[in-house]
Amino acid sequence: MGIRGRSLPGLTPEEEALPTLAYVQRVYEFLRKHPTWVDSFWAVVLLAACAVWIAADRTPSPAARAAAVPLSLALAVVVALRRRSPEKMLLLAIGTGVAQLVLDVQAPNPGDAAMLVVIYTCASNGARWSSRLALTAGLLATPLSMVRWPPHDEYSTIWTTLIQTFFLTVIFALSWVIGDRLRTRRAYYAQLEERAERLHREREAQSKAAVAAERARIARELHDVVAHNVSVMVVQADGAAYVLDVAPDQAKQALSTISSTGRQALAEMRRLLGLLRAGDDAGGEYVPQPGVDQLADLIDQVRGAGLPVRFEVAGQARPLSSGVELTAYRIVQEALTNVRKHGGDGASASVLLGFGDAALDLLIEDDGRGGRDGLYEQGGRDGLGQGLIGMRERIGMVGGTLDAGPRPEGGFRISAVLPLTAAGK
Repeated sequence: MGIRGRSLPGLTPEEEALPTLAYVQRVYEFLRKHPTWVDSFWAVVLLAACAVWIAADRTPSPAARAAAVPLSLALAVVVALRRRSPEKMLLLAIGTGVAQLVLDVQAPNPGDAAMLVVIYTCASNGARWSSRLALTAGLLATPLSMVRWPPHDEYSTIWTTLIQTFFLTVIFALSWVIGDRLRTRRAYYAQLEERAERLHREREAQSKAAVAAERARIARELHDVVAHNVSVMVVQADGAAYVLDVAPDQAKQALSTISSTGRQALAEMRRLLGLLRAGDDAGGEYVPQPGVDQLADLIDQVRGAGLPVRFEVAGQARPLSSGVELTAYRIVQEALTNVRKHGGDGASASVLLGFGDAALDLLIEDDGRGGRDGLYEQGGRDGLGQGLIGMRERIGMVGGTLDAGPRPEGGFRISAVLPLTAAGK
């Protein structure tokens, strides 16, 4: 037996069809990229149909038959270049139609298809004025031709002529409606693509903003955790080095404070890392976030580091939201850290915590030289100035207000108002 019609061994029907599908796809892509070639093919078909019509001697006179030849060529050009220059081809088609009426060239009748095609093209791709002009020309084409060449056969009456005119006009109108509908769909899809692109850009901007906000939050936490404890350790280390030879007991106490402060810093860092890993599946217990209840321990630590602090609580204590709790603690912590760093020798501070009806008032004052020398705003000798910036960011996140500046009598004053929000609300 021969192998004609038999499948190749080892190939499925789908695999055998792949070369054919690839070839068809290449042809389709070529035709899609060269639409004028497709239109030119149909123009040749139209021109051949017009030649057959002229040869059938449907024209009323030899002169009309001679005029039908250039008119047929013009209609073929309309079809061939309709997508390249739809507005110009519409004007050419209208001019050809007017010439037919004037020269009494009823043929070539197949050329009417060119008018349908150019009306559709202008409605879908042409300028707005050409779309309106195409609709007007399409609605007038059939009535004018019926007036110029009314039917004379025995079956024609006024009613059959009107019905024929109506249906032919509807065909021209439908070509415009289909083209306009296609234009509307294209505009709708373009709007959807533009909206999707805009939403994509907005999502990217929101993602970048979220990343920036997260980085700022981490920076605040690191600053609050590290700056306070490290400043205590630095002060204690400097004091221990100063009195190491003359007062070994004080140096030993300073080293003990450094050790406990370092452990506290490690615990705080563990808590911070635990927050950053909150989305992980790994379990583990972390140190809870500090709040106003831990302010007394914080102030005892500061006093142990050598800074006298007076601490007062006014009003009736009440439950606060975790955000307000942490913000209040961090403000006091940062303010006392600044006093130790910039207040100078002999400086003292006071902390007033007031529970009002709708807000938590914080007032931290000192009598050091940092306010007079502008060290708080400048960030001290390092010039970073992250403390006050972090305060304002934290207070802004909970909807509070901050007022910070030098005192007229010397020192620095920080006043914060935080809205009271009951826990769980």
